[in-house]
Parts: sequence; C-alpha cells; structure tokens
Amino acid sequence: MSDEPQPQPQPQQPNRGWASGAPEAAGKAKKPKRPKRTGWRRLIPTWRIVLSTVVIGLLLVVGGFFLGYHLVQIPAANALATKQSNVYLYADGTVLARDGEVNRESVGLARISKDAQHAVLAAEDRDFYTESAIDPMAMVRAGWNTATGKGKQSGSTITQQYVKNYYLAQEQTVTRKVKEFFISIKLDREKSKDEILEGYLNTSFFGRGAYGIQSAAQAYFGVDAKDLTAAQGAYLASLLNAPSQYDVVAHPENRPAAEARWNYVMNGMVDKGWLSASDRAAAKFPKPKQSTISTNMSGQRGYVVNIVRKYLIENGIVDEEELGRGGYRITTTLQKDKQDAFVKAVDDKLMSQLDKKERKVDTYVRAGGASVDPKTGKVVAMYNGIDYVKQYTPNATRRDFQVGSTFKPFVFTSAVENHSETQSGRTINPNTRYDGTSERPVQGWAGGRYAPENEDQRDYGHVTVREATDKSINAVYAQMAVDVGSDKVMQTAIDLGLSKNTPELTPSPSIALGVATASPLDMAEAYATLANHGRHSTYTLVEKIMKDGKQEVELPERREHQAVSREAADTTTSVLRSVVQNGTASAAQAVGRPAAAKTGTAEEDTAAWFAGYTPDLATVVAVMGQDPKTAAHKSLYGAMGLARINGGGAPAEIWSQYTRNALEGEPVADFDLQLQAGADVTAPPSSDASDEPGDGDESGSSDPDASSTGDEDESGSDTPGDSGSSTPPGDSGGTESDPPSTGGGTPGSGGPSTEPGPTGGGDSGGDDSSNGGTDPGGGDTDGAGGGDTDTGFPGIPVTPRRQ
Repeated sequence: MSDEPQPQPQPQQPNRGWASGAPEAAGKAKKPKRPKRTGWRRLIPTWRIVLSTVVIGLLLVVGGFFLGYHLVQIPAANALATKQSNVYLYADGTVLARDGEVNRESVGLARISKDAQHAVLAAEDRDFYTESAIDPMAMVRAGWNTATGKGKQSGSTITQQYVKNYYLAQEQTVTRKVKEFFISIKLDREKSKDEILEGYLNTSFFGRGAYGIQSAAQAYFGVDAKDLTAAQGAYLASLLNAPSQYDVVAHPENRPAAEARWNYVMNGMVDKGWLSASDRAAAKFPKPKQSTISTNMSGQRGYVVNIVRKYLIENGIVDEEELGRGGYRITTTLQKDKQDAFVKAVDDKLMSQLDKKERKVDTYVRAGGASVDPKTGKVVAMYNGIDYVKQYTPNATRRDFQVGSTFKPFVFTSAVENHSETQSGRTINPNTRYDGTSERPVQGWAGGRYAPENEDQRDYGHVTVREATDKSINAVYAQMAVDVGSDKVMQTAIDLGLSKNTPELTPSPSIALGVATASPLDMAEAYATLANHGRHSTYTLVEKIMKDGKQEVELPERREHQAVSREAADTTTSVLRSVVQNGTASAAQAVGRPAAAKTGTAEEDTAAWFAGYTPDLATVVAVMGQDPKTAAHKSLYGAMGLARINGGGAPAEIWSQYTRNALEGEPVADFDLQLQAGADVTAPPSSDASDEPGDGDESGSSDPDASSTGDEDESGSDTPGDSGSSTPPGDSGGTESDPPSTGGGTPGSGGPSTEPGPTGGGDSGGDDSSNGGTDPGGGDTDGAGGGDTDTGFPGIPVTPRRQ
C-alpha cells in the first residue's frame, strides 16, 4: 500500500435539472428576489402597465380614426338645405296659413363684398384660412364653458358649421357630431377654403326668413351682397349668433346686445388687418330697414303665424332656426268657426261704423281681443287687427294700453282670498259699505295723499261693494286696494294669469284703477281663471306639431292648479253677474246666456275694454286709439260719431255678438257658484247713491300727493236688514278735514299727476296733443310702449279726467 493519502469522496451536488452539469462561476452571488408591493403601493400601476395602456389607447384612437374616416362618406345635401313650408292648421285640421315662401338666393364668392366676407370671418372663425377643418382646442374650450355655466357655446369652425347646415340635420347628438367631424376633414381635403366659405355664406340663416347672405342683404338693407359695407357686413355677421334677437327693428330692446356684438366683429376686423383703424372709427352702427310683409300673410293669418311662432320659440318647443327651415305641420287651438265669428263681430259692430274720410279720429281706431276656453286654457279665437299687411302690430298680445276698470275684479278677488277687512275691521264682502265720494282721500296708505276722482266727478255716498262694482266707482276700489294691501292685489292678479312683467303692475292704490298695461290675451287668461272657479290653466295656442309628416314634437305638459280659492273666484263671479244685470255691462244681456263681465276705459279714453265670460267661454275685447303714422296713443273722443267710446259700447256689443255666435248650438249652462258667507244675500241699494252708473272706466284722478286720510266704512251686515244702515256721523271713515298724513313719499314721482299710476306717468304712449305737447314721452313705434307723462305741480289744480 502506498503511503500517499487517498482522496476522500466529494459530497454529491443536488440535482439541478438540465443545468446540473454546468459548473457555477466561482464567487457569483445569488440574485435576491424583488420584494412584494404592499399597502398603498399596490394601487399604483407599474410603468409597464401605464406604457401598455397608452400604446393600446393610441392604437385604438388611430385605428378608430382611420376606420371612421373610411366609413363616413360625404353625403348629398340634406333635405333641410332647401327651406320647406310650415303649415298652420285650425283645430279641425283645415289650413289656416302657410309660411313656405323660400327666401334664398345663392351667389358666388365674387359677388359678396370683401368687407362682408371679412366680417363673417371676424365673427365666426378668424383663422379660417390658416387652420385645419376642425379645432380640437376650441371644441374642448366650448364644452368646458357650456358645462361650467358660461352659456351654450360653439367650438365649431366655419367648415363644421357648413357641414351641419348643408349635409346634416341640426340635432345635438353624439352621432351627428362624429359625422360632422369626419365629413369636415374630408371636405377640407376635397374643396378649397373659398368654396367652403362660399357654401357657408349661402346656407347660413340670418333671420327674417333669409337664408344666405344675398337674401339677408336685401332683407335688412335693400342692397346686393356685393355692395355691403363693413358696417353692414358686421351687422349681418352678428345676426349669425342670434338671428331674431339681434334684429333691432323687431326687438329694439335688444339693441345694446346687438351693438356689443357688432363692435366685437368690427374690432376683430381691425385686429386681423382687414379694416383700418380710421375706417373703424368713422363707422356707425347701421340702421336696418323695416321688415317687409308677404301678401300671403294678409288678414288674420300673419298675426296668428307670428304669435304662434313666438309662442313655440319662447316656450322652447321648437328652435327658431329649425322652425325657419320649415317642414312643420302645426295644429293650433284656434277654432275656425269662432275665429270667423270674432272677425265678423268686430266688422259689424266697429269697423263698419267708421268713416275715415270724414272723421280723422276714426283712422286711429284699432281693435284687439282673445277668447279662451276656461276649462282647458286653450285660445279658441283671436282678433289682432284689420289686416296683417296693413297693420302688423298684433293687438291681442300687445301690452301698452291701460286695462282700466277691468282690473277691479282682481282687487275684490284678492280681498276675499285674503279675508281682508276695512280700516274699521269689517270683513270685505259684496255687501260691505264704502264711501263713494269722488276725490275722497284713501286711508291707510303711507305713501302720501291719494284721492282719485270718479267718472265725471260723481259723488255716490255710502254704497255697497256690489253697487260700487256695478257703477265702477274709483273712490271705493282705491280704498279697497289699500285695505287688502296693494302688494297682495298684485300677487292675486299674477296668480290669476297676468304676467309678472306686466308694465305698470306695481303695488300702490292706483293698481285698482287699472293703470297696468296687460294685453287682451293676458286679461282673457285671468278672467278664464275666474270662470273656472279659481283654477288656472296657462293658455296654450298649439294642439299638435308634426315634423316632416312623421315625427311628433313633444309639447309641454298641461298644468292646472288652484290659483285662488273657489270661494274667492265664485264670489267675484256673482258680483260681475250683477254688473251685467244692473250695471255698466248690461249690453252683455244680449248674449242670451248667464254672463259675468266688467267694463273699463284707459286714461284719456285711449282704450275701451270689455272683459266677460259665460261658464264655457272667457273673452276680452279692447278698442284702442293709435296714430297710424307716429304710433302714439290717441284719445277716441268723437270716434264712430259718438262723444266717446266706453267699455259698455262697441266693445260690449262685439263681445255679445261674438259670444252668442261662438256658442250657438251649445247647451245653455248656468254658473255653479260656492259663495263667501253672506254673499248670497244682496243688501238694498244705498238711498244716497246716484242712480246713474258710470260707464266702466277708470284711471282715476290724480293727486297722489296729498294727505292720506279717510277711513273706510262699515261692512254691511250679511242680511239685508242690517246692511242697510250707514255708519254713524263722525265714524264714517274719515273726511277731507282729517289732518294730513306725514307718511313719506307719494304713489307717483315728481308731484301730483293727472295719471294715477305709481310713476305719475302716462298712458303708455298717449296723445301728446292732450297736454299741449309737453309730455316727455311719446308714442312708440308699432305700439311697443313708451308713455307720455303728464307733469303736475303741487298747488296747481288738475283738469278733471275720465275715469
């Protein structure tokens, strides 16, 4: 044996699989394992996930873009690119009118002035020639502004707007916007910028039914598009933003907004170097011409079409531009037989009695009226004027003539509704007695002396509310308004149906005398509420709308609510029935049915009113005076050859003939009334009251600036026996010897006035000649408002006026 040591056996390495035979590098350290993500770190995606998501997202966007680009083709021009007719129908489906006259004339870009082209670019897309077909940043910005309440804004380029106008419909949907996006890109590649601008200028809507800038140039300025100046072009470009609202002829109240938009466009032209600073400084806001009237709108048709259009737009039922493009079949609530009956009644009782050659005052006569179904709120007939082509102011909806004593029933309704009391603490009911002395100062009004005169300065002594309504006694109703609270009276009138924006509808004693200038349609809506036992239905003019003969347009839900208690409405009806039986509205007896009504006359006899109803129909008629040239309100003294026109005359006769014929063949219905306690008993007439009633009119006197004393009277008992007594001497409710009130202010401003209104001001555009031409007001064009203000001074007696 060898003495050399023997090698020892080596320990076996564990089996390492397929690599078990590979020697490990000497000294190589084992790679440590990555620690697991714990806590909040688990919620954060890794960079690999983020990168993968971005890459995949980009691939999807690019793929979707190319897919959309190839799938969406440029279509043929849509049907709306050429304007269609709108058809207006009576409730029975017969045609009332068509407004389908196409007002479009396409012209080449060379026939449009450079100034006009630049104005449109400055208004809509200043970088049109240098930008792409779409502007993503503008779209995002517009969406953000709309979402954050900065108003609905467009992020569309001119190319996108042209695509929408010419190739697509106007609906605001995602699908339409996607199509608009891809078509715009394709169109920008296939057509030049000039071609796109030309198409846009020929398809845009400018208002007044004008499609395209050539038609707009003629409609607003009577010139061709090639002759438009920078100022005129900027005005037309402004219209693209709000076609009808910026028409300063149709909406003079919006002139400041139109001028602001015009200035924006003009300044933009300077900024882009399209207009010199000197030319900009010399430019003045242009004056558009009056709108021309198509003869197919003659008679009542034009009035109805424009009133219905306004109703649809203001109530958000149909967009103005979409309505202008046509294709709508609009069924109105107007009933042809009643509409015809209304026109015939006005012709028979008023127009045929005029002699315009012999009497100049007869040239001032206008008539307006509206008739409403109390149970549904539907307007079944309207009278607006002799002919829309000759007189285009719609008299049924104008709000610039005082309603006179037709407002008085709202005062009494408010008294019953609010359980009001007289100054001496007696509940106001039909038998409550008041002092009817003319120019008796009202008591309880902190605004200063107010002492309205009665018609022809008649004194009536102590009378019941029923008698005061029969004879239309101003002194009584002015005091009642104070007893109830003129603010409550105003709210009741609004609840019944008057607009809260009615001019001169303000809380003061004069509110009772009808200084507010509501329209006949407003008043018909309010009287319909009384006829419907205090339940109010907002009036409606449209029964049904179809688009393109197949798509029905959704109408607002019909809403009805109890505006005032049935007791308040029905008790007012009982009082107004007495006015027909015993008072100024006796002409209504000719209708041959139970009726309730009230007459009224505006200050200086510029308008006479008759408002009344049966259980089935509420109708208001107004005869107005207006200079055909200056639009100033005119007194109607001598019209029809009469000393004066009052509510109980022609207006009442028109109402009676119309109501009788409109309800012919219908069963006679009686009023079903639930009255205030004691109102079913009528107190005997006052022994000291005049037997001669007033003729229904109002606007009482003046002198709102003297002391405010004078107490009311006593409330009559609920029984005839008790109600006959008058108040004892010394307790009759104050006399003119009472000390003057120290209450600050007056119902008017600037001293006493011949006008009872809270502003001391006039009859909304009255006759300047009635006060020597000193009025600062003046008639407004086309009856838009703007009254004369009679200037009074303390200590100077006021000329007696009609009520």
